[in-house]
This record gives sequence, C-alpha cells and structure tokens, in this order.
Amino acid sequence: MKTLWRASLIHAACLAVIGSASAAGSDSATMNVKIVITATADIHTVAPTDVDFGTVASTATNVASSGGQLTVNTTNGTPYNLGLGNGLNYSGTRRMTDGTHFVAYGLYSDAVFATPWGTTVGAGTVSSTGIGSNQTFQVYGRVPSANAPAGNYFDTVVVTVTY
Repeated sequence: MKTLWRASLIHAACLAVIGSASAAGSDSATMNVKIVITATADIHTVAPTDVDFGTVASTATNVASSGGQLTVNTTNGTPYNLGLGNGLNYSGTRRMTDGTHFVAYGLYSDAVFATPWGTTVGAGTVSSTGIGSNQTFQVYGRVPSANAPAGNYFDTVVVTVTY
C-alpha cells in the first residue's frame, strides 16, 4: 500500500509539473487610451442680461447703467476675446431708436467708462483665458447728455467670443 501511495504522489507531482509547464507561457499586446479635447467657447449657456438704462424723465444729463452681464464658458486654458458689435442703428456711434428718433449710447468694459467695448481683437475686446467653467463680465453703459424726445428706445447688439 505504501508503494501505491508513493506512486500516486509521484504521479500527482508529475501532473503538477506538467500542468505548471503548460501554464508558464504568456503573450501581451498594448492598447491606446486617448481623448481629443477641442477648444470651445459658449456664450449661450447663460443668456446675457440687458443693459437697461431704466425710465428717466430726461436725457439732459448723462444716464449710466451697470446692468449688463455676459457669461462665457471656455475650455480650460483657451485664450479668447469677447467683443460687442455696434448695434443695428450705428452711425458713427451706437444708437437706440424709437423708430423715428435716436439716442446715442456707449458700452464699456470698466465702471469709469474709459474703455469702450468694441469688436476689434486687441483693441476694444476683453481678453481672457478659459477656466473650464463660467466666467462673468460686466457691461457698463452710458447715454451722454442729449435731451431726446420721449419714447421707448432700443437697440440690439451682437456679442461675439473669438477663440
């Protein structure tokens, strides 16, 4: 019986060696993991708020507004420029109309009305770099003294982000 038991052990050991020898081989390959991130800018996620000069009895004195806001969401690290068009009634200056009369106005990127906001990249636009989330910019407006007739005046300005 001892001999049979030894023979069984030797047989089991041989099977283990044969089994491990057949499992000793391997093969490998590589795979790529990739993503393409494109630069993008969005000014539609949060709608711009209007530059509203309110209701005034007269434009005989300057009227200011700091109500306009623009929100831009640009890919992290992407440089961009934010520009404001001249409006639908431009004639040497931005103008609102009641359909018959005009009221001139200016749009500025600073609260002291020193930096007019325009469309020319590098000279009139606001430059920034995207952070991958919303960035908000204030639009300041001023109606210079004009003493315009009573009416409901308006204009539409196109906001453009260039990246």
